[in-house]
Amino acid sequence: MTPEESDALVHDPQGGMPRLIEIMRRLRDPDTGCPWDIEQDFASIAPYTIEEAYEVADAIEREAWGELEGELGDLLLQTVYHSQMGSEAGLFDFHSVANAIADKMVARHPHVFGDESRDKSAEQQTRDWEAIKATERARKAAHGVLDDVALALPALTRAVKLQKRAARVGFDWPEIGQVVEKIVEEAHELAEAREKMTETEVFEEFGDMLFVMANLARHLGIEPEDALRSANAKFTRRFIAVEAELRAKGKRPEDSDLAEMDALWDKVKAAEKAV
Repeated sequence: MTPEESDALVHDPQGGMPRLIEIMRRLRDPDTGCPWDIEQDFASIAPYTIEEAYEVADAIEREAWGELEGELGDLLLQTVYHSQMGSEAGLFDFHSVANAIADKMVARHPHVFGDESRDKSAEQQTRDWEAIKATERARKAAHGVLDDVALALPALTRAVKLQKRAARVGFDWPEIGQVVEKIVEEAHELAEAREKMTETEVFEEFGDMLFVMANLARHLGIEPEDALRSANAKFTRRFIAVEAELRAKGKRPEDSDLAEMDALWDKVKAAEKAV
């Protein structure tokens, strides 16, 4: 592509993916690109990739449809960024990335793109999907049951994925009641740890309890990250309402005490439930 053709594409408002790919190539050009972009590598960009994925999820959760287009664009830019760095290193490029995911989707949906029947339940489809993924892992020589569960996942999400993998080979409690009993056991151990154990041991016991809580969420069919985000939103909403109640009295939280704020919290909670 000549410099003139590159400029024309970069400034073409209808240039689509070729435009975005060319913009990133220009940003990373070692002679004429952006100094900050040139300095980046996979590791330094990875945190931005994670952040952008969360911002997409946040826009969806808030139903901020006017923002979603921009957030998806920000996330797409991350794929283009990593693809450009891959191209520079001779590893892969955007087109090979796109082809790889397309190949994977076709292979994992033989009931749509192949000759398998579409007459199957969602549960059967999930089992088939997991079987195909297991075959793919075997081809990659991933021999351990827990191999390739990404380390960078949010801890609760990774806990559920680890537990799902273990459950496939029968390492799982068959009844929810057994999980609840384990939570009670871990809670007692944590209470004892607080009184008798070192800070490191308390840390470990707390982690064990969270891990079992994630297991309970899995047995209940709940995504723990979603449940915790919902609880965070509820706490934020109610605390803001408590602050509003205090402002109506000419006070701030720091001018109040626990008893007063607790009473206001109960009032806000009751008002929410009455709606």
